Amino acid sequence: QVQLVESGGGLVQAGGSLRLSCAASGRTFSNYFVGWFRQAPGKEREFVSAISWSGGNTYYADSIKGRFTIARNIAKNTVDLQMNSLKPEDTAVYYCAARPTGWGMTRESARYNDWGQGTQVTVSS
Repeated sequence: QVQLVESGGGLVQAGGSLRLSCAASGRTFSNYFVGWFRQAPGKEREFVSAISWSGGNTYYADSIKGRFTIARNIAKNTVDLQMNSLKPEDTAVYYCAARPTGWGMTRESARYNDWGQGTQVTVSS
């Protein structure tokens, strides 16, 4: 089990940028997929992006492709989500989640067993 802590959320105007960070408490992300999901009020939790810590393979939802970038920070043992050109529809609570690499990559939130507490991102128009 991995304990996850997100940081970096906040309020930004449309077109602005934010950088979210997901840190693992007590262990490294070795042998894990680390994903970012988001949930807006009244909507289901949806996949945003994921990365394989060992291989560095990245995955993105179509809605954010070209605007968001996921990356490993090996020195800090974090997975960061750089969000550019933010839109009001990006407003949501953003969660990071982890899944053992050996279980394979998935975009289904129910298949991730370790979650952070979430961080609010609000984009004003």
